[in-house]
Amino acid sequence: MYGTNGSDFPPVTEDTFCKYVLYYEINNSRVRIWDLIILIPNALFVLFLVVRFNKAQLKLRATSSPIFLTFYTLVWGNVIISLVRCAVSMTVNASVPLGGLVDKVLWVMVRFFLLATEMSVVIFGLAFGHLDSRSSIRYVLLATSLLSLAFTVSQGTLEIVMPDDMFHVDTRDYDLFGHGGMLFWFTSSLVFALIYFLILLLPWIPLREYLALPTKLSFYIYVLLLALLDTTQAVGAGLLAWGNMQSGLCVVDVTTWLYFSLYTPLVYHTFLSEFFSVSQPSIMFSYKAQMDEPMDEDQVSLPHQQSFSSLKTDSDYIYQQSNSVYDSTLFEAGGTTPMNPVYSASLQSPDSIASGQSIEIGGPNSGFLTQNMPST
Repeated sequence: MYGTNGSDFPPVTEDTFCKYVLYYEINNSRVRIWDLIILIPNALFVLFLVVRFNKAQLKLRATSSPIFLTFYTLVWGNVIISLVRCAVSMTVNASVPLGGLVDKVLWVMVRFFLLATEMSVVIFGLAFGHLDSRSSIRYVLLATSLLSLAFTVSQGTLEIVMPDDMFHVDTRDYDLFGHGGMLFWFTSSLVFALIYFLILLLPWIPLREYLALPTKLSFYIYVLLLALLDTTQAVGAGLLAWGNMQSGLCVVDVTTWLYFSLYTPLVYHTFLSEFFSVSQPSIMFSYKAQMDEPMDEDQVSLPHQQSFSSLKTDSDYIYQQSNSVYDSTLFEAGGTTPMNPVYSASLQSPDSIASGQSIEIGGPNSGFLTQNMPST
């Protein structure tokens, strides 16, 4: 068997496994195996979130910053809309025009939420990493929502007006969701891959001195994974667009499953798991200026205490190293970032201060204050 372009590769037909798995229904029950294998990991992740919900709620109340709540809300929104899509797709008849339209609209909605989260995460890291306020978060979410809306409207329009023949099922006379067609899929995946690879190069370019780049390795691992995913997806879409090959459809099937099933858990693990795992999430952000309040006898005024709140924000906690602020030498061999000794002392728990431990600011010969705290 030969491909439509005269190559020796077999073309994609309805008997091809990677296409068959997209529309196969279990015992003709409208429950497609494709929807089921996406539903299961999302349902397990929802169960994980539910089990840890009370603990997460306590942690979110312990910080006054809205950024953690924003990320947590995005995670919940993504996984819920994905579950709704799977559930509705399992109940509607895709062979009926209305059912097929509903299925495609839900796919586009899921893509909208996931893409908005993708862009929000990156923009917070690159442009708003130190603006930990509700207004900056609203601006970012508004901008990413508009960009994501433009993308998904274009994708949905192409999907409905110009469905890709590659995803047409002749025996059932309906079209599977084709992600806007192979050319659109190839182009958009390639653009996103280039953007992510550019972000990976930012720490090594001269402009790094003028950018508050994230320093956490987990952020760059997250970006690298998305860059590789989009690159692989572009390769698969290209094979389908210009080769009509089975291997191309298998590639995009795998990347689609990874994205719609595991992207949201990846966001949670990269940006929220550390916050929810620490016992006192608000300690490093709790040193605020108290210039107008009288001090108790047991309280000790540390030098420049009023500046502590500006040294570490919750956005920094997500994107920056826990023990340092941004330093351009972090990505160079042997580069280390010295910690401000006053800031280091401020990270100690109030409980340790109350229990009679001593705070030493600077080294033993630095001439800074060493203060023994009285026990209560």
